[in-house]
Amino acid sequence: MKFPKRLRHRGKGKVLATIYKQSGGYRLYWRERVDGKPKSRMKDFPTYSEAKREGDKVVSAKAKGAVMPLSPGQTSDAMAAIEDLQRFYQATGKRISVRFAVGVYCEAARKLNGQSLSEAVDAYLNTVATVKRVDLSEAVEQFIASREPKTVAKDGKRPQLSPGWHYIVSMWLKEFAGTFPGHAVCDLGKEHLNTYTAGHAKVSARTRNGRRNAVKLFLKWAVERDYLTANHRLLSADGLAKEKEDTGEVEFYTPKELRAMLDTASAKAEFARLLPVIALCGLAGLRLQEAVRLTWEDVFRVGGHIEVSSAKAKTRQRRLVTSCQSLTRWLAMYRGNTGPVWLHNLDRYHDEFNELLESLGITAKRNGLRHAFCSFHYALHANESLTAQQAGNSPQMIHAHYKGLATAAEAKKWFAVVPAKAANVIQLSAIRANP
Repeated sequence: MKFPKRLRHRGKGKVLATIYKQSGGYRLYWRERVDGKPKSRMKDFPTYSEAKREGDKVVSAKAKGAVMPLSPGQTSDAMAAIEDLQRFYQATGKRISVRFAVGVYCEAARKLNGQSLSEAVDAYLNTVATVKRVDLSEAVEQFIASREPKTVAKDGKRPQLSPGWHYIVSMWLKEFAGTFPGHAVCDLGKEHLNTYTAGHAKVSARTRNGRRNAVKLFLKWAVERDYLTANHRLLSADGLAKEKEDTGEVEFYTPKELRAMLDTASAKAEFARLLPVIALCGLAGLRLQEAVRLTWEDVFRVGGHIEVSSAKAKTRQRRLVTSCQSLTRWLAMYRGNTGPVWLHNLDRYHDEFNELLESLGITAKRNGLRHAFCSFHYALHANESLTAQQAGNSPQMIHAHYKGLATAAEAKKWFAVVPAKAANVIQLSAIRANP
C-alpha cells in the first residue's frame, strides 16, 4: 500500500483529508476553518483502519458542510457566549441566538472599517434624542395647552389660531387619547391609527380628514418633544391616508329669497343688525367669518370696494372686492358709521339668521349666500379668474364647484336686488335703536 493516502468524497473531487504512515502508526491530516481562518488539524492512530474510519468521517462532514467538533477552547467560548446572552435576556426580555449575535457583530465590524463597535454606539447615542415615555392623554393635554396662547388676539390683531378650530381639534384629540387608555405616545403603532379611523366610519370623509390632520399635527409635535422617534413611520398608516371628499351638491339661495331676507331685515327691527352681513356675504361673496370681522372703515375706506385685510381674510391675503351697485345701495345708509359691522359673537348671528329664515319659510343652506354669489358671479361674467379674485379663492375651485349652476339671466336678477326707497329711513333708525 502506497502512502500518503488522499481521501476524497466518494473518491472524486478535491482532496479533503490525507493519511500519512509514520513510525509506530498513522497520522490523519486535514484543514478546517476556525473563526473564519483556515487551521491545520492532525490526529494519530495505531492502525490504518482506525485512521481510515476517522478520515472518512472528516471527509463526509466537510463534504456536507457540517461543523466539525469544537475544540476545548471553542467549547469554553461558546458556553461563555451563551451565558452572556442569557444575562442579556434577563435584563431586556429579548432572546437572541449566538449565531444572530455573531452575525450582527461581523456585519457592523465590516461597516465600521476598523472603528470599534462600542465607540460607534457611543457616537450614535450622542447624536440622537432619547425617547421619553409619556402617557398619551398627558401628552395631548400638553399639546392643547401649547396652542392655547395662539388663540388670543394681541394688539387688536387677529389671533394666529381660530379659537373655534382650536376647540374642535382639542375635542378630537382628547377622544383619540381616550380610545387607547394606558398607552404611552411611543406605544402607538399603525394598527392603533387604523383602529381610530375605522371607528368614525359613519361621519363624512371631510370630517375624517379633519381628524386625520389633527392627529398628524399632534404626532409632529410629539417628535419635537422627543415623545416619538423621528423615523416612527406612523404617518404611513392606512388610516391616516387622506380620502377623496364628496362635496355633494352646492346649494344656494335664489334672488327671490335674497330679496325676502334683505327686505325683512330692512323693515323689522329685530332683524335689522343682520342686514349688512347678509348683503356682504350675498353681494360681495365674503365668507361669514370675514364679514363679521370687518369694521365700517373697511367697508368705506376704498371707494367702490370692500377691503378685506390679511388679518381678516381666511387665506390671510389682502383683497379688494368690487362693491356692485346693489350692494352700494344697501350699505349707503351706514356711511358715517364706525366700529365693527357685527357687534356680537358668531353664535348670535346664526341664531338670529335662522330665526329670520324660519319666519320667511326659507330652508337654511350651508354657506348659501357665498355659494350664491360665486355661482351667479361666474354665470354673469364667465370668468373664473375674476370670480376667484373677488371670492378669495382659486380659479380651479370656482371651475370645479360653481360652473354651470346658474344662468346669466338668474345672475342678473340676483345682482338687481336693491332696497326700496322707504326702507333706508326705517333701517337707519332701527340700527341706531338696536346696537
